[in-house]
Amino acid sequence: MQSNKQQPHGMRIVSGPGAAAHTGAENAGSHDEPLDAAPKATENDRTAAAGPPQSVAPESGNDAQSHPDTDSVLDTEQDPVATTDSDDVEAQEPDSTLSTPTLGQVLVAVEELWPASLAESWDTVGPVVGRPERPIKRIMFAVDPTLEVVADAVARGTDLLITHHPLLLRPVNSVAATSFKGEAIHLLIESGCALVTAHTNADSAIGGVSDVLADIFGLTDTQPLAPSKDGLPEEGIGRVGMLPEPLQLHEFASRVFSAMPAVAGGVRVAGERTGIVRKVAVCGGAGDSLFDAVRASEADVYVTADLRHHPASEAREAALNGTPYLIDVSHFASEWLWLPTGAEALKNVLHDLGHDVEIGVSAINTDPWDFILTP
Repeated sequence: MQSNKQQPHGMRIVSGPGAAAHTGAENAGSHDEPLDAAPKATENDRTAAAGPPQSVAPESGNDAQSHPDTDSVLDTEQDPVATTDSDDVEAQEPDSTLSTPTLGQVLVAVEELWPASLAESWDTVGPVVGRPERPIKRIMFAVDPTLEVVADAVARGTDLLITHHPLLLRPVNSVAATSFKGEAIHLLIESGCALVTAHTNADSAIGGVSDVLADIFGLTDTQPLAPSKDGLPEEGIGRVGMLPEPLQLHEFASRVFSAMPAVAGGVRVAGERTGIVRKVAVCGGAGDSLFDAVRASEADVYVTADLRHHPASEAREAALNGTPYLIDVSHFASEWLWLPTGAEALKNVLHDLGHDVEIGVSAINTDPWDFILTP
């Protein structure tokens, strides 16, 4: 029996009054450095606003050395406003020229970063609950709008919860509090906490989920696996790119494993351990619908989540010279990695628009599996 799933609870502060974004090991343990504002995103360049992807994750049993920022995940006993007593960092006074945005103004920034037009036709993105005129002082990012995540956000005085996965993807006839989704909606509304979804629009956008994965894995010259019909050439579902140097499959799989937050399922690999990997395709979340695009890209390996038996088996049967190899990761883990980058990008755009808001990332592990049995 094996279990490496950790469940740290709380909120990692990305930036806000007296707290700054973490960009790597050099910032670990320090929370009050000023945030460097990125250029305002435009129709032709949303890359700048997205900010640098970060390979940080909830406290993990995978590879402690690969996650220098895990110490910045706050415990539930702590207030989400991070502080520091470091003598090396000069305290920063809040910028009095910045104002508190309304939900409507935050939604303008969200649309600038992750346009709704990039969402897949079956998806539901954008605001779920919340009044546009309500002031937003504190924002939390999370993968899933579970009751635990919602309750934690409310307990921390969050004004806006932004989740990757929709709460109401399919039509419903009731939001009575007798169901877990109804209870979540009641809790949000009664507590004055808005909810916004950034799903496949955040997958497709520049600096989105798959871009972050590609950056963490060290890919260069990346292109979308499935380009967006309504976006820029760089936008679309999935990414494919090159490694700077070839790696054996087991070496690359270890790199993937080390980047992921700890979950019960770990990482599954299909392919020859010593097979050579040069070209890599990635897709955050469930990606078995992209096998045709992966084959067309001539990728040596495909990293995605939720690979089902039959599509994976057929992909292996159709493999040419053994490729593409497959690396199956946790759906939650593959998308959690985007949250700090998304939070920092939103902070940057709001700053450019003249607003100041505290933004953090939920550290609650919403992967549904708790432990795994192995031989």
